[in-house]
This record gives sequence, structure tokens and C-alpha cells, in this order.
Amino acid sequence: MAKELRLSPEQSAVFDHIETTRQNIFVTGRAGTGKSTLLNHLSWNTSKQVVICAPTGVAALNVGGQTIHSLFLLPIGVIADHDIDQNAPLRKLLNTIDTLVIDEVSMVNADLLDAVDRSLRQARQRPLEAFGGVQLVLFGDPYQLAPVPGDADERAYFADQYRSMWFFDAKVWQETDLRIFELSTIHRQHEQEFKYMLNAVRHGQVTAEIAARLNETGARPAPTDGAITLATTNSTVNRINATELAKLPGRVLTARAEISGEFGGRAYPADEALELKVGAQVMFLRNDSDQRWVNGSVGTVTKIASTVFVEVDGEEHEVQPAVWEKYKYSYSTVTRQLKRDIVAEFTQFPLRLAWAVTIHKSQGKTYDRAIVDLGQRSFAPGQTYVALSRISALSGLYLSRPLRPSDIIVDENVKRFMSQATAVPAIEA
Repeated sequence: MAKELRLSPEQSAVFDHIETTRQNIFVTGRAGTGKSTLLNHLSWNTSKQVVICAPTGVAALNVGGQTIHSLFLLPIGVIADHDIDQNAPLRKLLNTIDTLVIDEVSMVNADLLDAVDRSLRQARQRPLEAFGGVQLVLFGDPYQLAPVPGDADERAYFADQYRSMWFFDAKVWQETDLRIFELSTIHRQHEQEFKYMLNAVRHGQVTAEIAARLNETGARPAPTDGAITLATTNSTVNRINATELAKLPGRVLTARAEISGEFGGRAYPADEALELKVGAQVMFLRNDSDQRWVNGSVGTVTKIASTVFVEVDGEEHEVQPAVWEKYKYSYSTVTRQLKRDIVAEFTQFPLRLAWAVTIHKSQGKTYDRAIVDLGQRSFAPGQTYVALSRISALSGLYLSRPLRPSDIIVDENVKRFMSQATAVPAIEA
């Protein structure tokens, strides 16, 4: 069944390019340009044998794919030139793929991408062909999420072997090209002035004038009725949510998730034990099929029974538990096609307490207004950009403290890569 998502002309042009060429493609773009919409459309409408994976469990669940490590049966940590063990089912699977899609590729380090390249060459017995002849389609924005550095030994290894940890510095790119499409039409924000300021934050080109305008707007007293706080650390978020929940009258009711199958690790898409009270501020973690709310909508719990009632924008909705399905790819000898089987299910109300959320977990969400709390300092490249770009209009921005120049961090390697990249306007492709 093909899911109908209306693509912009720009997204359609990139989709056509993926479908009609064998080129390796990187789809990037500012926050809110519709990378996820295009990936979703590709997964439902491609004519190719496509496998979708992502670096983390939650990212893989969000795109209905597998983690890179579980798909390729790779060990955690630096793989370097160690032998890669492959069983017969894995080799069959990797021989069936036309196109490998990696979402959130900015979190994938160079060593892991080189291991993917070696795995595909080995399984497909094409040692001289990059990725064993498979087309790679990468999605992500290196201005938003960076690979996570490992321990001191891993960092030393990367310093010795690679120009940087980033996926674009993997050795495989010395043998093959990567064509970059940068989506430019922003669907989240509509004010030109705010788009311009966000772009300056993204590229680390904030002038004194832009900083003054953001700080002046953000300095207003924060609203007390429903704005969400975006904070840098889990401890801040947990403290705010626990404090606000405790202020409400009544007792806490806990909804426990039902988990079945091989749901390895702790990468759950929602709370295993969701604590709620009437009056709690919550955020939705899934789009509603009837479009009553979207992933990121904020509301207030009005009633708790066997289901939960939440008021969003003045309307009360009954919320049923949602099921997240964990998939695993395999090869069917009967149909000689790829199969995608459900191997685990996680059932829980698609809600999370939302007086506060980490900037990392706000990735991909849109808020009408939010309080940005950068704490003592913003400590990761792109963090301030991710936080500010969640907000749909400048009038919805509140800052817990003024922005400082040190809050705007752009990785020098990203600047280098994106400046070399001739981001072809997709519409002209």
C-alpha cells in the first residue's frame, strides 16, 4: 500500500533522482525542510529493493527500519580492519538490496560507514566496487546532530586514521562520489526574518544585530500556561517535570508499557512507566491518523480512565495506546524478495510529560512557542540551532537567559564539507 504524501516540486525532483539513477545521494537541508516527509514517501513508493537503517534504536523505530549494527551484525565500537563475520542469511539479504537508506547519518562515524562499505563488498563478492554496487541514500543535517565521540582510545584512533569522525570523511569516499541535494523550502517557519536569523545561527554567522533581536524577543516573561521548556540535560528536564507534576492535586496514576518480542536494550520510544495526573502537560509522540494532533503537539490531561483524555487547542480528545513496531529485514527464498517482519512491539500511550523536554529529544518536532533553557552553556555543535529551529514563529521564542556568542557552535569539519558540497538546487535536478 502506497501512502500518499504530497511532495513539493523540490522533494519530487530528489525522489525522481533516487529512483532513476544509481548515484550515492545525501539529502540534507535546514530544520523543517521536509527530509522526513521525503524519506517516508521513498519508503512507501520506491520501485527498488530498499532497506532503511539508522544509527540508534529510536531513530530506527521512527523510520520503520533497523539499527545499522543489528542489520549488518556489526560489533559496537571501532571496527577498523577487523574481520567482519557474516552468516548465510545476512549475505543473502545484502545481495538483495538495490538501495541502502541511512537516516540521521550525521550521527554515523567514519569507521562505521567504512564497515558498512566493507560488509557490502564482502557479502556481494564485489571487492573493488564501493558499497558492493549498492546505491547509498543518506538523510540528515550535520548542522544539527554530531557523531558521539567514544572513549580516549577511540578518539585517538580517529585522530590517527581519519581527518575527522564525520561520515563524510570515511575512506570509501576516496573511491566514489556523493551527490548532495539540499532541500531549501522551509515548511515549518513562514516569517522571512526568523528564517534568516535561524540560517545565521545554523552557519555560525550571527551578527550583533541578529543576537540583539533574538535576545530582545526572548527576554519577555515566560508564559505559565503551556509553553514547553527545551533544556540541554536530562537532569534539568526530569527536575522540571517532577516539580510540576508534584504541584498538581490528586494522586499519580501510572500506565505501564506492554513489551513483546525482541525489544533489546533500553531504546524505548516512550516511557516504560508513564506517570500522569489530571492537569499534567503532555506532548504527543506520534502523528494521529485522524490528524487530531501531530508528533510534538502539547496538551493537558483532562481525565484518566482506561484511556487518557487530553485537551489540545481547546478540544478534548480520547487517546488510545499506540503500538510501535520493531522491524527486522530478511530474505525470502520463496519470493526472492526482501521481507520486513515485525520482531517486537511496544504498546504505550503516545504521551510524555512535557513541561520540559531535552533539545535532543525535540529533534523533528514543531512547537508554536517554547522556552529555550541553555543552562550554564550550550555544549554541543548545533544544539542552539536545533532548539531555536523547533519554534514555528519568532513570537513564540522565550529565552531563560540571553544568548551568548559561545552558544553558537558550528563544527569546523561541517563547514569544510558543506562548503565543498555543491548543493544542487533539487528543483533543477
